[in-house]
Amino acid sequence: MGSFNYRILFVDDDAAIRAIAHTLLAAQGYTVVAAEDGFDALAALKRSLPDVIISDLRMPNMNGFELLSVVRKRFPHIPVIAISGEFSGVDVPESVLADAFFEKGQYSPEELFERIIGLLEAGPARPRGDRVPKPAVWIPVNTKADYIAVTCPSCLRTFPIPVPVPIGVNTAECDFCSTEVSFQITDEFRARAS
Repeated sequence: MGSFNYRILFVDDDAAIRAIAHTLLAAQGYTVVAAEDGFDALAALKRSLPDVIISDLRMPNMNGFELLSVVRKRFPHIPVIAISGEFSGVDVPESVLADAFFEKGQYSPEELFERIIGLLEAGPARPRGDRVPKPAVWIPVNTKADYIAVTCPSCLRTFPIPVPVPIGVNTAECDFCSTEVSFQITDEFRARAS
């Protein structure tokens, strides 16, 4: 990495995870700033801009979905890695506004380091402007959950949808902005959810 230490903003509400991440990333030569939620992360962004942001999605106060929405609008050049222990995604849906996604506990530090290096070398991956953003559909990791989560592509907030949800295209009204959101449930998605 040369003599310049890249800066990483790591956002997670769990103090133990923040401490472990700080230790692992600092050992790789990164300068690490930790934040406990989205509001704390925005305060850190006011002090100095990082080269990469790594953020949990489920946090109190301001969650990761909301934080990533602000980051994409105000700092679109900063690559973002989203991490969630509550949800499992089939892929990185456009409305999550992240350049990479990892499920907590399902990746190695080496995979994370490789992804960070890739983002630093290539810059953030951005969807083309002519594509309509699709809603993110998330499966709760807890298999006894009685809902799936959908992220509204208009307001970028996540709301629950009661299960079962039929295979095919479904619609639901966003709990926050009342936009009608269309989302698709596939056989693959249903298999992951059960």
